[in-house]
Amino acid sequence: MAAADVEDFIEQNRHLSDLVETFRTISESDKHWKSRREFIFRNINDYEDPHVDHLLALSMVWANNVFLGCRYHPELLEKVKEMADGIVVEDAPVFKTRDELIKQHQKR
Repeated sequence: MAAADVEDFIEQNRHLSDLVETFRTISESDKHWKSRREFIFRNINDYEDPHVDHLLALSMVWANNVFLGCRYHPELLEKVKEMADGIVVEDAPVFKTRDELIKQHQKR
């Protein structure tokens, strides 16, 4: 589902869109929320009640990894990356691991 498709889906499913808007956290920037909202819309049909909490947790794992550089178990990251396939995050931050930073420093 492309970003334009998400916007069309929102327009056609206003009741669902209103529900999803309640999932935004107070600390999320517009950029962060727009991407996480797209993740939720792309996967909501697979996680309907009573499993929507599971979807919200997965969306936070994905967003925390993309925007904050948080690390999780590789299998979990693989799952959320598959769920987010096709979501384009403009100007996403790039994070280096501690080991990468040490290697870079040792090369100097």
